[in-house]
Amino acid sequence: MIKKLTSNIYLGLVFIFLYAPILALAVFSFNDSKSMGKWEGFTLKWYESLFQDERIMTALFYTIVIAVIASLVATIIGTITAIGIHNMRKGKLKSTLLSVNNLPILNPDVVTGVSLMTLFVFINMEFGFKTILLSHIVFNIPYVILSVLPKLKQLPANIEEAAMDLGATPMYALQKVIIPQIKPGIISGMLIAFTMSIDDFVISFFAAGNGVSNLSIEIYSMTRRGISPEINALSTIMFVVVLALLILANVNGDKKTVINN
Repeated sequence: MIKKLTSNIYLGLVFIFLYAPILALAVFSFNDSKSMGKWEGFTLKWYESLFQDERIMTALFYTIVIAVIASLVATIIGTITAIGIHNMRKGKLKSTLLSVNNLPILNPDVVTGVSLMTLFVFINMEFGFKTILLSHIVFNIPYVILSVLPKLKQLPANIEEAAMDLGATPMYALQKVIIPQIKPGIISGMLIAFTMSIDDFVISFFAAGNGVSNLSIEIYSMTRRGISPEINALSTIMFVVVLALLILANVNGDKKTVINN
């Protein structure tokens, strides 16, 4: 009993340590004063100022466009790759591919960012929108694969062969039998990819060029000029959006698990 109580207290302290700064940031984004030292009343003027900032709006545009395109492309490539890996026989090749797929996830972001930057320099590609987009697609694909593979493993054995025995072509069986069954995994993977793209800073920082940046890079540049209430407002919006997407992805996966059970 005492051990369980101690564990709960420790867990509570960890969550307080992690989320208290975020809560303070969100609260002071509504503070009428520029100082975070005292509360001078509720206001939305920092949010109004934020949406009137041309640089922020440009960064927001690039962030959303890159996240949408990268998540869609990564979902298509990741889903096809996951189906291919699932259909492979167990062996060294399959385990090697799974290990290679995990490398971008296990690698520190700075390693992935520097590696991609070196590649773009080597092939003489101009840094900008294309390099950020390609970087986001690359690091999002493994997350999609890891979201789709568990759903493929839950499929009944030989379901594709059964569909083809009934006259379905391989493409028709894929479209009408396999994909509908693994759709929750595909949607979850796409939402995770979208979330990772919106939230990314390190890899985007190494892949960005002149005139193109996302919100994370813009926040970094704003902090170098000094902390302002607009940063609190922007960070609060990003936190709420990312949290909502993660909850949506988990709820989507949980619903499918309940249905299968």
